[in-house]
Amino acid sequence: MSDTDEANLRALIEAVKESPKYHEVHTDLIANIGKRELTKGRRLKEAVKATKNKLHQIGGAYLDGKVHYKDWLGELIQARDQSDPLEMRRTCESIMDQHASTRERLPILESFYKSIFSHLPNISSVLDVACGFNPLAIPWMPLNPDTHYTACDVYIDMVKFVHQALMLMPVQGEAIACDLISTPPRKAVDLALILKALPTLEQVDKSAGENLLRSLNAKYLVISYPLQSLGKREKGMRITYEAHYQNLGVDSMETLGRLEFENELVFVARKG
Repeated sequence: MSDTDEANLRALIEAVKESPKYHEVHTDLIANIGKRELTKGRRLKEAVKATKNKLHQIGGAYLDGKVHYKDWLGELIQARDQSDPLEMRRTCESIMDQHASTRERLPILESFYKSIFSHLPNISSVLDVACGFNPLAIPWMPLNPDTHYTACDVYIDMVKFVHQALMLMPVQGEAIACDLISTPPRKAVDLALILKALPTLEQVDKSAGENLLRSLNAKYLVISYPLQSLGKREKGMRITYEAHYQNLGVDSMETLGRLEFENELVFVARKG
């Protein structure tokens, strides 16, 4: 990049981060999107607006208003201290209800993870990419207490909250901030959860989905797609995403199961 291009990119990053909605987004992702928009010949102001629009599609649209991470963590600690698994589940459900992606899954959580894990062997390590609040669904997952659970997302403040929440879950866990497009995690794990993530990543880069699946060092993959938009419209999404999965250019991937729920299409696969 020329000095002028680098200066424009720095100005774009600063402008995007001035917005409270995107202040906590991983800088690498903003830079990744911003660079693409600037190379289209857009003026700085136009590129900033286009970058914000992409960030909204990727993650901003899924969070409902102001987050209350400190309060939510306090509720989780209180539930943990009661030593009542049902109370912990109720608290996790209440928090997951604040994120559109996990809210859609709440009515089917029990059957969702029971069905998925019925296609898998014993799992001792999990990587949850573009996790959102999904790690709060751990109480519904048939995991052993010594399972190591790593979660990652682009929101720095969310990652800090999820990391603290994982300390209260019946697993060994951590959460990290990452840009899945430029620097996907390479950690070796038994299972990678890629839940409704591929379509959003491909808003930025059409090849991001295939690149991510090839990069993940996981024995098994759980890949899911939404069957309704946030506005509850289907718009032929079942056919579209069925074809998307079948056309993924990952030669070493073997499908072990296909699961269809009201709002989500899931594929369980083994990576060669």
